[in-house]
Amino acid sequence: MTSPAASSDATTSVHVSALDGLVNVNSLFTIAVFVGLSIATPGQHSLELRSSCDASADVAKKLLVFEVVSFSFFLFSSLVAQGLKLALNLLNSKDVDEVFRAHINIKVLRWGMMASAVGSVMGCLFLMLSMVNVIQIRLGLLSCGSESSAQAVATLVTLVSSALLVYISTAIYAFWH
Repeated sequence: MTSPAASSDATTSVHVSALDGLVNVNSLFTIAVFVGLSIATPGQHSLELRSSCDASADVAKKLLVFEVVSFSFFLFSSLVAQGLKLALNLLNSKDVDEVFRAHINIKVLRWGMMASAVGSVMGCLFLMLSMVNVIQIRLGLLSCGSESSAQAVATLVTLVSSALLVYISTAIYAFWH
């Protein structure tokens, strides 16, 4: 990770804190994945009174696929972040006098953090898609005109999309500055 030509002194405690936060958030989202997996039981009836609004096995299958893909992205993101943290901590342990500074290749650190951020964003997108399927299983299919489902999905998509735009903007800003 170090290179004499491409390395620079950088305050690494901020990087380690950011990576810690990313891993912690990914852990919370991973819990949500497993909650979603527990919803996918065959023959479940929605809270809508019409049986035509009950989700088919295809919706439950999509839920499982989206949950697994989401989990994969969160795991990827967390492992990249943990690898970067490990490298930073090992580099810091060599320099006893300056515990908050290490000679690091800032390009590798930036690209690693960006890869971790992209993994988290993709995990969030697939988690949102799986939550749409959870809503359809529990509240009724969107295609049958379930008002509760439509409101829940609209709220979910609006809030998650807004938060992802802020997160992506911040990550891109941090990457280039």
